[in-house]
Amino acid sequence: MANKEKEVLVSVKDLEISFGEGKNRFVAVQDATFDVYKGETFSLVGESGSGKTTIGRAINGINKTSDGEIHFKGKRINTQLSDKEKHQLIGDIQMVFQDPSASLNDRATVEYIISEGLYNFGLFENEEDRLQKVENMLKEVGLLSEHMYRYPHEFSGGQRQRIGIARALIMEPDLVIADEPISSLDVSVRAQVLNLLRKFQREKGLTYIFIAHDLSVVRYISDRIAVIRNGRILEVAETEELFKNPIHPYTQALLSAVPIPDPILSRRVQLKVYDPNMHDYETDKPSVREVIPEHYVYCNDVEFADYQSRFH
Repeated sequence: MANKEKEVLVSVKDLEISFGEGKNRFVAVQDATFDVYKGETFSLVGESGSGKTTIGRAINGINKTSDGEIHFKGKRINTQLSDKEKHQLIGDIQMVFQDPSASLNDRATVEYIISEGLYNFGLFENEEDRLQKVENMLKEVGLLSEHMYRYPHEFSGGQRQRIGIARALIMEPDLVIADEPISSLDVSVRAQVLNLLRKFQREKGLTYIFIAHDLSVVRYISDRIAVIRNGRILEVAETEELFKNPIHPYTQALLSAVPIPDPILSRRVQLKVYDPNMHDYETDKPSVREVIPEHYVYCNDVEFADYQSRFH
């Protein structure tokens, strides 16, 4: 799934993630395959429980994988790594979590929360340098230097999420996994946080894996989108291509549910309901295939021929 002209930062191949043993074993993600290019925003979109967060946490090393490979900067990372390699990996891959209230330590000051990574990795010369870095980072995310000695509960949800972003970005990572970073925020604050993420991407050349269930948000921020359902990636394409030519019936159903602000137009939209029983995968087994250049769909031979015929 790689574009030869672009540099691949993350490569996920045939990934499987399961929980439990024996009869209680549950496969949360299966056969997930995709590449993330340096400097892009790659979004994983699906309903709750689809496995998108599970994949993000596996890339970050939080979730163990049961099969397949994850490569980061050309090095396989879902294997037994030395403590030194793990340490380096944590610095290079940072995460912004969904709930800023739960992911920040309420007993610690903002200054300590943002500094935690600096302490763990020794990324400052002296106390003055550390405080200067924290102050600069706070200003970059739109907070004030006097906020340094306050506690998370003294801030609004949007401000707390800015603290979470500052904590991740002060590490100067190559990759940021943003797990539903705006879903718990008020609508008016969402755009501010998204614009902040885009600003950092432009200035620092960051790569994002953006996890979301809302396609309208994803359209605004993403370069490419992977649609996931029940632990399987069903479609991967560039953002505008996916919105213009959704191929998989599940993607079409998701797009038909995106709210349209025009009441007249929204009445004309026919809501599509996806029925997984429409596929016959008994003998003709499916896999992820390139239907048109850079547009991949999970389908079998019969579906592949049908999908391709639509574009010729």
